[in-house]
Amino acid sequence: MKSWIKKSIKILGILSVMSEFEIDGKYMKKLILFLSIICLAACNSLDNFPKEQYSPAKSSFKEAYENDTISFHLKNPLMCPISVRLVEDATYPDLATLFGHVTLSKSQDTIIKIHYPDVQSTVKPKYSIEYGDLQREVNKSSIGLPFPKGKQYKIIQGFNNSFSHNKITSKYAIDFDLSIGDTIVSVDDGYVVGLIEKYKDHGTSQQWRDNDRSNFLTVYHPDSGLYSQYVHLNYEGAIVELGDYVEKGQPIAISGMTGFTTVEHLHFNVRIPSATNGLISTEYTFDNAVDASTLKKGDVVRNYNE
Repeated sequence: MKSWIKKSIKILGILSVMSEFEIDGKYMKKLILFLSIICLAACNSLDNFPKEQYSPAKSSFKEAYENDTISFHLKNPLMCPISVRLVEDATYPDLATLFGHVTLSKSQDTIIKIHYPDVQSTVKPKYSIEYGDLQREVNKSSIGLPFPKGKQYKIIQGFNNSFSHNKITSKYAIDFDLSIGDTIVSVDDGYVVGLIEKYKDHGTSQQWRDNDRSNFLTVYHPDSGLYSQYVHLNYEGAIVELGDYVEKGQPIAISGMTGFTTVEHLHFNVRIPSATNGLISTEYTFDNAVDASTLKKGDVVRNYNE
């Protein structure tokens, strides 16, 4: 049990004893009730952390063993390139090095054969899979806003904010104050390549921060090479499915309040592939020459009708 919860319970016990002596009994009862609610909420916040961990996409990799050779059958089910490596394992020295770094284009499949003496069929390698082709140049272009024409929303958090936009994967994200049930649209043409929509709860504890359980949707934009992400979606809040082609301005999801968050909102991020950190956050410009880096907390952004 968290130490601060223990302290709260201890305080409640002390206050209960004090109330027996009717020291400001009227106010004491209110205080005890108030702290009881806090403790109950705290316990619920810990209890509702999801045990399940969903994946935004599923790969189709298999291994076959013959004599001294391992054959890796790799199939990319997504409409975007992916990069594949083997996770280092001391039990199978050099196997990850021999496998190397494999890039699969959209929907591509391939077979890689590696001579590995004394190989056993019990070898079950683990894969590291990341979005993107590191050899492809990203051509940034302006993007639309992630909400419908005619709507306007306030900025809750902008670039490089210390609360949660302070990592290489999120430092150029923007939080818009969409309410639960509001419509989210795609900022450009592309394919849905990642989707989680089965989480129901949210929390603010360190456990939620370190192991976020947000519903989110990732769209790959082949013309630019950018990936846009829409986070904190409602439970089963996706309007589209994995693999769907979406157009700029098309409704794709319903905003919610899932994962690590203190308020309902849309966490919007644009990302590009990197050599060592998967998809990292990158700067971008909205249509009508609106530089996203200039948007600060409290600013109101309107998506004007053309």
